Amino acid sequence: QVHVVESGGGLVQPGGSLTLSCAASGDIFRVYHMGWYRQAPGEQRELVAKTTADVITDYSDSVKGRFTISSNSAENTVSLQMNSLKAEDTAVYYCNVGVYLSSKAFYDAWGQGTQVTVSS
Repeated sequence: QVHVVESGGGLVQPGGSLTLSCAASGDIFRVYHMGWYRQAPGEQRELVAKTTADVITDYSDSVKGRFTISSNSAENTVSLQMNSLKAEDTAVYYCNVGVYLSSKAFYDAWGQGTQVTVSS
């Protein structure tokens, strides 16, 4: 019903920058929230940044001041600008969107994930 695709992952040196992009498509009546989560090996998936109703923005304390989330609910897209990257930012990053379908039912969708590796 809703398809989510991420792009932009890769290998970057410590202190470098990377931008992740995500686009949602399908039976979307209205986007409610869009965000990014990450999961490092052996760890639980955790919130990185999230926007709700294009107004409320939440960041993990570990990325505040370094990462910036930008969403466009009209185009069903969200990006994550990551600066001053650290080795501990290494993880698979997942895009998550919560939308209302044409049936007005709420649907939560995830992308397949994109690997971000911070290493010299």
